[in-house]
Amino acid sequence: MSWQPGQVDDLQQILTLLRQSQSPDTQVQRQVQARLESLNQYPDFNKYLVYILTKLFDEQEATRSLSGLILKNNAKSHYEKFPDEVRSYIKQECLSALGDRSPLIRATVGILITTIVTKGTLEQWPALLEHLYSCLDSPDVNLCEGAFGALQKICEDSADQLENAQSQPLNVLIPKFIQFFLHSHSKIRSHAIACVNEFITPRATALMTNIDVFLENLFQLANDTDSDVRKHVCRALVMLVEVRIERLIPHMQQIIEYMLLTSQDGDDAVALEACEFWLMIADQPICRDVLQPYLDKLLPILCKNMKYSEIDVIILQGDIDDDEHIPDRIEDIRPRFHRARTRQHIPNLLDNDDSTSQLNNVTDTNNNSTTAATPPNSQSDQHLQDDDEEDDDDDEATGTNADQATEWNLRKCSAAALDILSNVFRESILPILLPILREMLFHNNWQIKESGILVLGAIAEGCSYGLTPHLPDLVDYLIKCLNDQKPLVRSITCWTLSRYSTWIVHNEVEQNKFLIPLMSELLKRILDANKKVQEAACSAFATLEEEACVQMVPYLKQILETLVHAFRKYQAKNLLILYDAIGTLADSVGSHLNHSDYIELLMPPLIERWNILRNDDKDLFPLLECLSSIATALQTGFLPYCEPVFVRCIVLVQQTLEANGPNAQLDKDFMIVALDLLSGLAEGLSSHIDSLVERSNLLSLLERCAQDPMAEVRQSSFALLGDLTKACFHHVRKHLNFFLPLLTQNLNPHHVSVCNNAIWAIGEIAVQIGAEIQPFVSIILESLILIVNRNNTPKTLLENTAITIGRLGLVCPTDVSSQLARFIRPWCVALRNIRDNDEKDSAFRGICNMIVLNPLGVTNDFIYVCDAIASWEKPPVELHAKFRDILHSFKQEFGNEQWKQLTDRFPLPLKQRLQIHYGV
Repeated sequence: MSWQPGQVDDLQQILTLLRQSQSPDTQVQRQVQARLESLNQYPDFNKYLVYILTKLFDEQEATRSLSGLILKNNAKSHYEKFPDEVRSYIKQECLSALGDRSPLIRATVGILITTIVTKGTLEQWPALLEHLYSCLDSPDVNLCEGAFGALQKICEDSADQLENAQSQPLNVLIPKFIQFFLHSHSKIRSHAIACVNEFITPRATALMTNIDVFLENLFQLANDTDSDVRKHVCRALVMLVEVRIERLIPHMQQIIEYMLLTSQDGDDAVALEACEFWLMIADQPICRDVLQPYLDKLLPILCKNMKYSEIDVIILQGDIDDDEHIPDRIEDIRPRFHRARTRQHIPNLLDNDDSTSQLNNVTDTNNNSTTAATPPNSQSDQHLQDDDEEDDDDDEATGTNADQATEWNLRKCSAAALDILSNVFRESILPILLPILREMLFHNNWQIKESGILVLGAIAEGCSYGLTPHLPDLVDYLIKCLNDQKPLVRSITCWTLSRYSTWIVHNEVEQNKFLIPLMSELLKRILDANKKVQEAACSAFATLEEEACVQMVPYLKQILETLVHAFRKYQAKNLLILYDAIGTLADSVGSHLNHSDYIELLMPPLIERWNILRNDDKDLFPLLECLSSIATALQTGFLPYCEPVFVRCIVLVQQTLEANGPNAQLDKDFMIVALDLLSGLAEGLSSHIDSLVERSNLLSLLERCAQDPMAEVRQSSFALLGDLTKACFHHVRKHLNFFLPLLTQNLNPHHVSVCNNAIWAIGEIAVQIGAEIQPFVSIILESLILIVNRNNTPKTLLENTAITIGRLGLVCPTDVSSQLARFIRPWCVALRNIRDNDEKDSAFRGICNMIVLNPLGVTNDFIYVCDAIASWEKPPVELHAKFRDILHSFKQEFGNEQWKQLTDRFPLPLKQRLQIHYGV
């Protein structure tokens, strides 16, 4: 006989708690939560929960569902500790309740089932799939729908298990799912497609075998009356573009016409799925050929989709002009995560050619791009993946809040699609777009005008050449729009102008005609009464700072006065962006900031904030990042503020290392940001930091940080080690027997930034200790040769690797020269595009030493050596002499005839450069 509650009182007590937990009173909720937690010590508590979920048909649905969700959370936390009879009872009751008359209870049961599966394996519940499969043919629609709901969740959460299970369940399930595409109930059709869709991207064998019948049935659902079904159809076609486009090509004309229609669907969720198609097809080689005939239909649809709806305007409070006095709610402030510091020997000649930023500036089109706040060498924000994205269906809120303004939506997807398509078709789309733009930009409806400004921003990169003749008028128009009465127009205008900052700053003909008015108007918008405009203006100004660099110097006083005034105006969220704008300004103008008037303006509000914030307040992250940039820029100008900042950083590192408990991992961001500020101090103050290091236990702490299991901590530790090596090496020297073996253990390019910073630090240490590094050279060199020869190695890592190889050759030429043939070609390619400076000089002096010792090592790749030599604009005298000697000795060794044959294959500019500068 099945289990029954032993005590009616116990059941009633739990029911009372479940009902009370739905109280709006947070105090009551906390008390109930604590009581429910305490009941977990009773083994039968989870039986009561499943009993309430599956058996109490007269109880309110919300209470029953809540009971199931609490059980789901318990199972997620400690299912493996449940007694066997409790597990069996839960499984049994879940299967018996699949056909409950309530959709909410069926959905909750499905969530519970998939949680149990993910906590173990399908093999541990052998009856599950067979039972669910048999329920699909039930004449009871509720049972069929409940089973399908559970299967959909299992497919979402355990696709790998299903694909790799020994019993190969997908061979049976996928054909079954496809049969149900044409079921009379829309909910079942929707579940069936959603189940199959989970196996498109992983290219499950069972689906690929049935691909033709899948497509045939899918196409029959194209015009389904149910919006969920149409959404899943669009999603399937989008994934198939990536996975099996050859199967779609025969039907591409009909698919494009369908997507054009569906991109205008009355249901925004369907239109969004359809719009993803244009993003996906744009990445395919066939894009230009298949879309060209449809651009005149597609582009107007994308433009129309970029308009805010009335609901969007309400959510964004777009009609509220003055809100700067309203404090930000905690939930409106996105969590800040610090990006650890990445070190680079040398700036690259091509760093301004940001060819990878195609989409990243379009995706935040409600609150406008904050890309300007990202340091050029920062790593992608790995921390952002840490959010617990599970249980989307468990805890869905039905309300609408400001977060919806920042999520991926039809407007953003359409803007991103227009951006990427403008990069495919370039100015050829302008004859279609310009008339649309003209109408939008001068429309009486402000929402249409606003979306026209967004369109102009979206095509800024792809159509830059074709737009150039129109830019004087367009930029003039946009600068006027910064004073529009609607805040959402002002904010999007800030973003769009930032997209044209390259032209505005580098337009030689009318340079000051636009740069100065734009700077002036953006500074006014930074002090706007609307918080969204403040945010957009700050972000746009940071982009302008990066582009203009020292051109900002004559206006520093006005800029700093504005930014300092903003400190007194801004609420919490925009303060974070203000820090970014100040840090970017410091990075852009460098030592020009080291002026007593500027320091007296800038530092007091920052130090005031510094003193207010506690050591455990995450608002410290952006402030410390900002101070790091300022310390580097001010150099000795930062000395009056140096000691308290240094001491606090030491405290932050020490307290993080000493922290225990489950949250210790999260707290490591405080340590990372402190290490990076210490790097900024070392870089800016150089030898002036010596006495602070001497009076501290920094090197001992750094030894512990450099061994941390968290990659970002090691990344920042090695950056600081390199900076201290340059600033006060005699303190580092005492710890080299510890650090050098550790650095050699961190040369794994799997952790790009850790590896990069370790290599950089080794190069700095090698220059300081010279031949003393010899015992470590062979093991270091082996790793560096592997990295420099790897495919798809990031540019910064390649350059740092090549520089450090050169520096090792400078101090231990005999050891390194024997390996020349293994790295000379990629070495030359890596360093040909970097600017002349001391690091490049030391690396090339090292390579010259090695070539003299082992000329045969470069014979097969001599053209690359010549090309790298010719990349120097003005080599130092000593290096120029080494280059000349090497070239002449090779010419002599080859003989005139062979030398002529060799150099005849050189490109003409290379031949001319070698002849002019080195006489060969």
